[in-house]
Amino acid sequence: MEGKILEAANISKYFKDPINIQVLKEINFSILKGEFVSIIGKSGCGKSTLLYILSTMDTDYEGDLMIDGISMKNKKEAELARARNEKIGFVFQFHYLLNEFTVLRNVMLPGLKMGKYSEKEVEHRAFEKLKILGIESEALKWPNQLSGGQKQRVAIARALINDPIIVMGDEPTGNLDKQNSEIVFNIFKELAEVYNQSLLIVTHDNEFAARTHRIIEMEDGRIIKM
Repeated sequence: MEGKILEAANISKYFKDPINIQVLKEINFSILKGEFVSIIGKSGCGKSTLLYILSTMDTDYEGDLMIDGISMKNKKEAELARARNEKIGFVFQFHYLLNEFTVLRNVMLPGLKMGKYSEKEVEHRAFEKLKILGIESEALKWPNQLSGGQKQRVAIARALINDPIIVMGDEPTGNLDKQNSEIVFNIFKELAEVYNQSLLIVTHDNEFAARTHRIIEMEDGRIIKM
């Protein structure tokens, strides 16, 4: 593990409704290359709010966010969108696959959007990602032909298509049974340990969190344990 991939420096966040309510209080931490980090805490502690800021979706905060050594503060939306597409892979609780496209095409979409490689090359890369996740045999199926666990693996392949420096997950095992949660956990672990992929996963599954490299525990908008 070397190099800071992501750094949160004194991040605070207020909701204005109708008075100022502070929802994040001076959050400081960094993630290194190849590190598998989980964020835990009770509902409403600010985990998802923090993830939205770290993923550059929410720009209304105090403090600074550095991704790959570059500050994301005061960047134009187009620059942020590019940084998101190139540097960050997302896996949500719900897979958000598009039923009108095959599995392979779903994985290709962010790669086509980035426009760095030809369509043929993106297709090849998408197939390689499906292979890493052990579902290349499903490449030409439609999403509605897959099980819940398979869909989530396709969503992970899609998150990896642009070789992001960090993969962020918001409760990625939240909709899965124990067996599929285990499969997803093992995929993440392999990505970190074999492919040196950095991962930041918000989860309410303490068993999942306990096996990651590091746990960041939040309460009332601040980090209480790391």
